[in-house]
Amino acid sequence: MSPSRNQSNRVAIVGASSLRGKEVKLVLEERNFPAGDIVLLDEPSAVGTLTEAGGEPAFIRALTEASFEDARFVFFAGSQRDTEENWRSAQSSGATVIDLTGVLAASSDATVSIPALATVFLPRPGMNLDPSSAANKSIAPKLPVPFSSPGSGVIIGCTIAAALAKFSPLRTVVMLFPPVSERDQIAVDELESQTTNLLSFRPITQGLFDAQVAFNLLAGYGEESKPTFQEVRTSIARDVAHYAGERAHAPAIQLVQAPVFYGYAFAAYLEFTKSPAAEQLELAFAAVGAHIAAAGDPPPTNISVAGENEIHLARIEPDPNVPNGFWIWGVADNLRLSAVNAVRIAEELVAQPPVQ
Repeated sequence: MSPSRNQSNRVAIVGASSLRGKEVKLVLEERNFPAGDIVLLDEPSAVGTLTEAGGEPAFIRALTEASFEDARFVFFAGSQRDTEENWRSAQSSGATVIDLTGVLAASSDATVSIPALATVFLPRPGMNLDPSSAANKSIAPKLPVPFSSPGSGVIIGCTIAAALAKFSPLRTVVMLFPPVSERDQIAVDELESQTTNLLSFRPITQGLFDAQVAFNLLAGYGEESKPTFQEVRTSIARDVAHYAGERAHAPAIQLVQAPVFYGYAFAAYLEFTKSPAAEQLELAFAAVGAHIAAAGDPPPTNISVAGENEIHLARIEPDPNVPNGFWIWGVADNLRLSAVNAVRIAEELVAQPPVQ
């Protein structure tokens, strides 16, 4: 089926029971996305779960070959396996694929999109929002281009790169503190279990992380943890560099696993040959959609940003020892930030004029 501008904006969410899937559904509803129907799809263990969509009772359905029929958009928000096995079927049905799982991030088939940065990063070949064009020769011309909607760590890194592009920093270093919810509900349950058991002086389970994450900071997971800590860090750094390309300096990136459930915190160090004013830097971050704390306000925390759509920053401060160095502290609601980005991709496609 070829895509049509006149078809209803039927939406399918693959991985509807995952934390990301639930957040995508919530954002679609809160932003009044013009969806004629929202179909909730997932793996067999979640099939039949009663939930709601658009204010109406809804059941999570099984993922089959017919699941994508008449869909305008398909959000992949569950496991990478489900994305790998089903995204081409969704695309072949005429739907625009929006992947939140990272499977398409490094693929030449997909367009990586962060709409909040569009005012700073001009479009380049392979990064347009025209769903009728082909990402490369391997995709049939009449099929819609799939989109990769980056995770929160990548959005944070790209936002920093975009805000600083015109200042040409000598170096940029970003320390990311991801919450366990980046690894979905199983990781949240494991941190909760470890915390409870440690407070009760009982042995802890280390199933997902193969390490003690509660009351701890990790610079690496256990040997049995998949993906490995290094793979997570490498994928974030790769995707930031891929998106920034030649348009901005990609920051050096380090990762520390924090013992928190939600909220993606980070600290960034900036150094310049010729120092701009902190106010200029703050204006640059505001221009790419970041929220800057007002004078006298406390710095943002994982708790204070819950439910917020943007990256929140404390006031930018000079380093006490380096004359041209600055520090940034920021936090974002990780689930909300990635879900809003994905939905904004669909909103921009819906807003485009019909193809003549």
